[in-house]
Amino acid sequence: MMRVFHVLPLSLAALGALACSSTPEPTIDPSNPCPPGQWCASAVPTTATTVPTTTATVAPAGTAATPIPPVAAVAATPVLQGMGTTEAPGMKADGGPFAGQFQEGQTLEQDITISAGKCYTVVGIGIGVQELDIQLVSQPAPGLPPVVLAQDSTTGAAATLGGKASGCWKNPLPVGGPGKVILKATKGTGLAAAQVFSK
Repeated sequence: MMRVFHVLPLSLAALGALACSSTPEPTIDPSNPCPPGQWCASAVPTTATTVPTTTATVAPAGTAATPIPPVAAVAATPVLQGMGTTEAPGMKADGGPFAGQFQEGQTLEQDITISAGKCYTVVGIGIGVQELDIQLVSQPAPGLPPVVLAQDSTTGAAATLGGKASGCWKNPLPVGGPGKVILKATKGTGLAAAQVFSK
């Protein structure tokens, strides 16, 4: 009598093992590194949030602000006239207002004629400019450096040179000459305007 071995189930088991060993490894999706059918914390997509950083634009030393046309500068007249009423009582506007668009550190120069015996007050206001400074300088001769005659001692966006507290700046010389009013955006970026008053 011949014995029959149950080879078939064993063969199927061997084939199953062979099939498993020859099955390629599942590929890992770079966007989901977890094995299929499993959940893991790294599979949760994360979005990087960039926080915008603001840096003050600082102009190179000695660069000039962009002048604003006189017609546009006239828009600042009511504010400057109001400052003039307070800081320069009894004085009249000497020329028109002047204004510029500033980056931090930039300056704007306005030519004026400094008359003999006259007294001067200059008021200025900044929008966006946090510290506005004013200087009154004379130009003794072409090619020579300007001489600072007076400068404001105020702080903030509103600046006054020769205001009510200190009195207007008076030309001590018996003769007049060319001068300049220099506005400087010492801190901040934006628009600034000024007006000269005299008597």
